[in-house]
Amino acid sequence: MTRLIDLSQEIYPGMPVYKTLPQVKMTIHNSHEEWEGNKNPEHPTPSVHKLEMGEHTGTHVDAINHMAKEYQGHSIDTMPLSMFYTEGICLDLSHKGLSEMITEQDLQAACDTSNLSIKKGDTVLLYTDHYRKHFLTLKWPKGPGLSESAARWLGERRISAFGVETMAPGISGISNKGVHQICGDLNFTHYENLVNLHQLIGIGRFRFIAFPLKIRGGTGSPVRAVAVLEQ
Repeated sequence: MTRLIDLSQEIYPGMPVYKTLPQVKMTIHNSHEEWEGNKNPEHPTPSVHKLEMGEHTGTHVDAINHMAKEYQGHSIDTMPLSMFYTEGICLDLSHKGLSEMITEQDLQAACDTSNLSIKKGDTVLLYTDHYRKHFLTLKWPKGPGLSESAARWLGERRISAFGVETMAPGISGISNKGVHQICGDLNFTHYENLVNLHQLIGIGRFRFIAFPLKIRGGTGSPVRAVAVLEQ
C-alpha cells in the first residue's frame, strides 16, 4: 500500500516570509456572482483568486541562479526534473537548539544512529522539530542551520538536494550566504519550510517528490513536497 506524507506549508496572506521577501497577498479576482451577471454581490464567492507572492514563499526550492551572481542563466526552468524526483532519507537532528550550528559530524552521527547512508542523487531532509516547536512565534527565525563545512560535506556526496524546516538552510549572518554559495559551486540545491518531517524518522528510505513551477528565469519556486512510502 502506498502512503503519501505532505511535507508542505499552506500558503496564505500574513504567513511568515524570510526577512524582506514579498508578503503574500490574496484577493478575489473573479466571483461566481460576477460570472452570473451580478457585478456588486454583497458576499462574493471566489471563482478565481489573484495571488501576489515571491518565488521563495512557503515550502519552496532554490534555483542555482539564486545561489550567487555567477550562476545567472541556471534558472529553475533549466534544472533537470530528475533533481526533484529522487530517493530520500530523513536525519534526526531534533537535539539541535535555537541558532545552533549543524556540523558534518552531526550529519554523520545521525546517519550512523539511523543506519542510513547517503547515496548519489538523494534528497536529504534534516529534522530539527523547529516547525512544531516555534512556527508563528518570535523564535521562528532563529532555527538551527548548517555550517558551511556541513553543506560541503553533503555536496561532496553528490546529492540532488537537502531540505530543512526553517526559513534558511544556514544561520543568517554566519553561514547562510556560504551555504548558498556551496550549493552553487557543487550544483545541488535545497528546500526550505518543510513540515511533518517527524513522520519520516525511523522509516528508512522513501521516494521524495517536489516539482517546481516552470518559471522562465525563475530563482526558485514554491513546491508541493511529498514523501511516498511503500508499506
